[in-house]
Amino acid sequence: MRLAQSQLESHLKQGLQAVYVLAGDEPLAQRECLDAIRSAARTQGFDERTSLTVERNFNWQQIQNFGQSISLFSSRRLLELSIPSGKPGVEGGKALQALAAKALPDTTVVIILPALEREAKNSAWFTALEAQAQTITLNEVDAANLPKWIANRLSQQGQHTGTPTLEFLAHQVEGNLLAANQEVQKLGLLYPQGELSDAAVRESVLNVSRYDAFQLGEAVLQGDTARTVRILQGLQDEGENAVAVMNPLIWVLRPLVRIKQAEMRGENITNAMTSARIYGDKQALVKRALARLSLRQLEAALQKLADIDKTAKGVLLGDAWLEISRLCFGLARVRGR
Repeated sequence: MRLAQSQLESHLKQGLQAVYVLAGDEPLAQRECLDAIRSAARTQGFDERTSLTVERNFNWQQIQNFGQSISLFSSRRLLELSIPSGKPGVEGGKALQALAAKALPDTTVVIILPALEREAKNSAWFTALEAQAQTITLNEVDAANLPKWIANRLSQQGQHTGTPTLEFLAHQVEGNLLAANQEVQKLGLLYPQGELSDAAVRESVLNVSRYDAFQLGEAVLQGDTARTVRILQGLQDEGENAVAVMNPLIWVLRPLVRIKQAEMRGENITNAMTSARIYGDKQALVKRALARLSLRQLEAALQKLADIDKTAKGVLLGDAWLEISRLCFGLARVRGR
């Protein structure tokens, strides 16, 4: 059963369903949907939340065991199951079909998937989930509709501005909804409700900190180890949160995986970059990065970022900043063969 992201808030007020599926590569949409479900769960008496990530050799028996276990702290539980590859395998496919057919007792399950290829969309496990679960596709916003998206976000905080200013904002964030949302929130903090002048918006957008995570991603793609180290140190010195650095890195690396996969299938790389919303000067930067980095390295980097996210949130032991530094420096120092 398909559910639009815009319908999620009103849907959740009626009570949580047994299974939700979030499918797509848009990180802001994923984060906001998860936040909405978690908030609704807390309001409705769900006092326990468990997160599982499907990696190599994942034990799918954990899902059945979770359903059979008794919570010591809550009568209702939230289980988040992330499948970064979008490929659960044969055993996982059977487990997901069983989950679609019979819900876990007193549990709401949220299954988090990337954008799926045609084969996965036509699989028995996804077909079963679509038929029974509330499925939300996390769509990206194309360049033509981004000014309207920004206008809607501004209106939610009681602000508005002219079309040329909206187009300027859209151009500055280059299709990145995380960056766009950050700029909108900053305008809400800096200025009162009402009309925003073009000058005020430009001053806010261009008055950025010395270092930011998008500069870090650019340095990594360039293979500039010295700049990578300098930006990493600057971000730490400025007190930047590790999680806030990871999201832009994911946004930088995830399109490269899709483009690399298209390249390996023999598709036109320029068309693949356009499809991944890589435009202008960034295409040359991405081409150089793709010449240096293999698909295996890029996929491993995304998986590592998922692990670092757990470390930053206290799920795994370790130093999130240290792991980010190792990952970025490692990617930057790879040389083409």
